Amino acid sequence: MSGGPWMKIGTRGSPLALAQAREMRSLLAAAHDLPEDRIALVVIKTTGDMILDRPLSEAGGKGLFTKELDIALLNGDIDIAVHSSKDLPTLLPDGIDIAGYLPREDVRDVFISPRAESLLALAPGSLVGTASLRRQALVRRLRPDLRVGLLRGNVQTRLAKLASGECDATLLALAGLKRLGMVSHATEILDEESFLPAVGQGAIGVTARADDHATRIQLGAVLDAPTGFALILERAFLRVLDGSCRTPIAGHARIAEGVLHFRGQILRVDGTECYETLAQGAVEDAERLGIRAGSDLLARAPSDILAH
Repeated sequence: MSGGPWMKIGTRGSPLALAQAREMRSLLAAAHDLPEDRIALVVIKTTGDMILDRPLSEAGGKGLFTKELDIALLNGDIDIAVHSSKDLPTLLPDGIDIAGYLPREDVRDVFISPRAESLLALAPGSLVGTASLRRQALVRRLRPDLRVGLLRGNVQTRLAKLASGECDATLLALAGLKRLGMVSHATEILDEESFLPAVGQGAIGVTARADDHATRIQLGAVLDAPTGFALILERAFLRVLDGSCRTPIAGHARIAEGVLHFRGQILRVDGTECYETLAQGAVEDAERLGIRAGSDLLARAPSDILAH
């Protein structure tokens, strides 16, 4: 065969982003009986990758990890972009849609520390490093005696900072460690009941041009419908709460025996307050269930929680 690539996949350059893009390439190649080298990986540096000295909330929010990929999509430089779903903004630019998701990995967080076997066993006053306001709030809720500080960078960078003593412990997504073959670094897998994950955690999302119907058809062979329904609910929930990097929000939807089940939370940054909502219903009602769950919390939680 001659000519250009069959498809061009845009990705960030971190080891985890590349692992996710390679997973997508492998699945597409197998589904369409193509050699993997017919599918090109296009690495694009994003603003979020370059800002490591402050929280994303102070630099412009989640879109910092997607903006340059969006531009490449709209310019036709790539056909699809592969993202960690929790990095996708609640509103995408005109002309770009979420085409769907790969089958979801484990949604749980892990605790990593050379100093204690669990989060509850960590010595009082220990410093937990994380860039996530949700993780900060949940740590403070479970262990108000701990200190929490900013820790940015990719998985390898954070683990290196932990090893060098910049902090006593950190928290990462189990899904990312699995995709990198680094699960052995996990000290404790945190129970979802007490440590609810981020909306979208564990799911690889794929964006495409809204008018590129041929690519959407090709993607259909590898996208996972149950993950899609769960993420429609979770993202609708987040959208109602105007979820940004400034508010600790958690939520997870799953399908059991054909029924969608959802649990969502909004927390005060210092962990002193947590408001929770539950929802369940038909998968076809995913968007409505998410909107209802978000509206429920919006009605019950003090407005100043959302102001952070």
